[in-house]
Amino acid sequence: MTVFTNADFISCEENNRSFSTMVVDKGRIVYTGDEIPSRYSKAKKVDLGGKCVVPAFADTHIHFESYALFMSTLDVRDAVNFDDMRRMVQDYFKVNPKAKFLPAFGCTAHTVEEKRLPERKDLDKMTNVPFMIVKYDGHAGVANSAFIDSLPEEVKKDPGFNAETGWMYQNAFYSGVNYMTSKVSPLKVLKSLANASDSMARQGIALIHNVEGVGYKNDVDIDTIKFVARGLPQAFRIFFQTTEADKVVKRKLPRIGGCFRLALDGCFGSEDAALSRPYENNPDNKGFLLYTQEEVNDFCIKANRLGLQISMHAIGDIAVDQALTAYETALKDFPRKDHRHIIIHADLIPEEMQERAAKLGICIAAQPVFLYWKHEPAEYLERILGDRANEMIPLKSMIDKGIIVSAGSDAPCTIPDPISSIHFCCNHPNREQSVNALDALRMHTSWAAYMSFDENERGALKQGLIADFVVLSENPLKIPSDQIKRIKVEDTYFAGEKYKRNVSGPFSLICRSLVRKAR
Repeated sequence: MTVFTNADFISCEENNRSFSTMVVDKGRIVYTGDEIPSRYSKAKKVDLGGKCVVPAFADTHIHFESYALFMSTLDVRDAVNFDDMRRMVQDYFKVNPKAKFLPAFGCTAHTVEEKRLPERKDLDKMTNVPFMIVKYDGHAGVANSAFIDSLPEEVKKDPGFNAETGWMYQNAFYSGVNYMTSKVSPLKVLKSLANASDSMARQGIALIHNVEGVGYKNDVDIDTIKFVARGLPQAFRIFFQTTEADKVVKRKLPRIGGCFRLALDGCFGSEDAALSRPYENNPDNKGFLLYTQEEVNDFCIKANRLGLQISMHAIGDIAVDQALTAYETALKDFPRKDHRHIIIHADLIPEEMQERAAKLGICIAAQPVFLYWKHEPAEYLERILGDRANEMIPLKSMIDKGIIVSAGSDAPCTIPDPISSIHFCCNHPNREQSVNALDALRMHTSWAAYMSFDENERGALKQGLIADFVVLSENPLKIPSDQIKRIKVEDTYFAGEKYKRNVSGPFSLICRSLVRKAR
């Protein structure tokens, strides 16, 4: 039993409470208040030095295994030009001289001097080792000649593959990524997962909604994360990215969805998110939908009947409309009072669609970090969307209408950083859509836990819940909203124990996974 004292505790419940003392026993909160009851007088005491304590954070949309892989290989997002990118590649091979291929992440046209994406010929100048870079938004990839030469013929014959430029889109991209990840050794995968978990723990993240099922043959990533999650400190909630609901039921998973196979449209980075009116820079382009309305309806009807929680990617307003129509159809076919189905992103969701979502009980897994994303800057969005750029991710409007809204990083597209995400929520580029600091905290804690049916276990600081919490350098409710980004995560506690890394490599991770239960 441990008594934590001398802190500004913020409960993040709907009726938020502040207090100075919290008692934890056997990993759960047993008391909150401003005095230490006599029955706890002999318990171990931890003085938190007047710091602020909030529930541990959640990330409600992350491609965890992809994030882990690219975190352990090469991230080229900070390259200022193609020569700089070439030096990054050379530096990688200096450290990894025996590497027989190189998976990388993050190329963008918006931050390099060339103002274009690299192509096959550019990558050929960087290395003759098989080399593939996934685009910063995670929806396409480009490869050099050595990698392309090794690709299976079905990938090279796919209409989504451009032999001249080396770019792969849609099915060609998914197949290319499957091929790329098949070359990664299992030990490297396990080590990268341990490192990614450690990085997120240090950011105060204890609950992870990870989307898996693309990028590895035979869906081995699903089985891997189900096993490995037992050895990692966070609680993982897996969303299987497949349209085949029976595969999800067979693996005894309660959730289906994510991006890729569950993406209803594209993205702004490729100018293929589905819009009701054309892109400002191309009057002939409204983006596209990957499925017909009937196909999405049929998928949702089946998954909903099976009792699965559904999550679908929709960025443009036409895609959001398609998702809502499919959910309406499925819930009319088989009503469920507490389904908590999700739309991921919903970057453009007009008020009429917000009202439909609220009426249906649809949750929104938003990415506030996209509001200030240097790899997709405001001037680019204004050029392709015009005045619609000001309507992006309307947080306050959605919350005011009663929609449960949570926050995620969409890593590896962005780096998980809850403090920055909270800051962006409170400092929306459209000031009318800024939310208060408490609601921003709830988006990353209690509302996120609700979204995965975890509200009776975690997400708030109240009696009976698991004692996952974060010690912050300052109280976000007591400083100006434009200063929230200066707050530091000082410590993370899992079940009342201060986090310190105890999984250093693949073998220790395997051992812990064998003896522990998933959180």
